[in-house]
Amino acid sequence: MTLLVTGAAGFIGAYVCRALRAQGQAVVGLDNYNDYYDPQLKRDRVAALCPDVDIRAIDLGDRDGLAALFDEVRPERVIHLAAQAGVRYSLTHPHAYVDSNLAGFVNLLELCRHRDVRHLVYASSSSVYGDSATPPFSEDQRIDQPRSLYAATKAANELMAHTYAHLYGLHATGLRFFTVYGPWGRPDMAPLLFSRAVLAGRPIEVFNHGKMRRDFTYIDDIVAGVLGALAHPSEQDPPHRVFNLGNHTPVELERFIAVIEEAAGRNAEKVYKPMQPGDMIETMADTRRAQAAFGFEPSTAIELGLPRVVDWCRGYFGERA
Repeated sequence: MTLLVTGAAGFIGAYVCRALRAQGQAVVGLDNYNDYYDPQLKRDRVAALCPDVDIRAIDLGDRDGLAALFDEVRPERVIHLAAQAGVRYSLTHPHAYVDSNLAGFVNLLELCRHRDVRHLVYASSSSVYGDSATPPFSEDQRIDQPRSLYAATKAANELMAHTYAHLYGLHATGLRFFTVYGPWGRPDMAPLLFSRAVLAGRPIEVFNHGKMRRDFTYIDDIVAGVLGALAHPSEQDPPHRVFNLGNHTPVELERFIAVIEEAAGRNAEKVYKPMQPGDMIETMADTRRAQAAFGFEPSTAIELGLPRVVDWCRGYFGERA
């Protein structure tokens, strides 16, 4: 069975491709290699993690290109990780989120429907919880008060997938990722931003004066959750489910920085700032549903995961850190 992975050159996508190939799966990927961050990092990531995966340069907005790929590859399962990411970027580039996360997602749903895809696993986000949920966030809590356009598009994806499951019987599984980090991670996220800055002796911006807690989830645990969800499509009516994938152990931001300082061997120069628009003060995943459905059990603490990020930054960026 051929598997299609969208966003295959992205952080989570490349690791997922590597894990699927290790299982002996036939994998084809797609990615548009956009410049939200340096495309060279994406190419280097692919070369390091999944060099044997055929990744096509296709944008989700290219309906004809997507259709041709589906007709050629005939995927029976799809892992959809391509999206315009980032909370803060959505404040200044809203149309990128509409084009990729809404229009692009409809294009993918239509192809999954018409090409008889057996199971669609797609990325949602912990950001969907917004102002209406209280920690620990459970999948049964409301998600109708998002704090950013990015979060709104991800909540919309869940509604759209549910609709296609209801109308057309498409088996779909949404995964709400909680602050995923690790080597080869996204350079716009705190784990890499802080690690690179501390290594280089640059100041770091600490928002909400450090009074924030995040459910940081290591990439290996996330990949295990993605593969677990893929292997267990819903049999309920309609066949659509949503799962939290997080470490279910929120970490104080100051503790997070301290672990990076220890791994880097130098103190951080902190610049305290007020809360950024769109950000959430605390995230914490209730993962009992994923544990019951496919045995999801994250095990990587930041004391183990963050030093790996710092070491990778030191090796990859060197003096450019």
